[in-house]
Amino acid sequence: MKTFLFSAILLFVVAVCAKAQTADTTLVITFASTVHDYGTIEQGADGAYEFKFINQGKTPLILNNVRSSCGCTVPSWTKEPVQPGAGGSIKVVYNTASMGAFNKSITVSSNAKNSEVMLQIKGNVVAKQQSN
Repeated sequence: MKTFLFSAILLFVVAVCAKAQTADTTLVITFASTVHDYGTIEQGADGAYEFKFINQGKTPLILNNVRSSCGCTVPSWTKEPVQPGAGGSIKVVYNTASMGAFNKSITVSSNAKNSEVMLQIKGNVVAKQQSN
């Protein structure tokens, strides 16, 4: 029983160490900007924005996951490995149906040294102007 418990603990420690070493220490993802301010936009307006990034490392960059802080913001991103020196993008679409101020975050997870990068979108949705 002691041997089994020791083996289970050892296996857990090895798994945790292997997970911690998955980020490449020379690989850095660099964004042109991590914040986008829509300013004041009308209800129903196009809420799309594209965050651009560059792989500053010497190995391919892989975006493991991109998730938003709520369902009103939908991200889509480069799924293929991004080669050293090359760029990619993360497109976010904010649903402008609801009026009021907003401040949403998008978390980017990758194999880079800075393995989690937080992007932010903010603005204020106002009622659409009625045209005569």
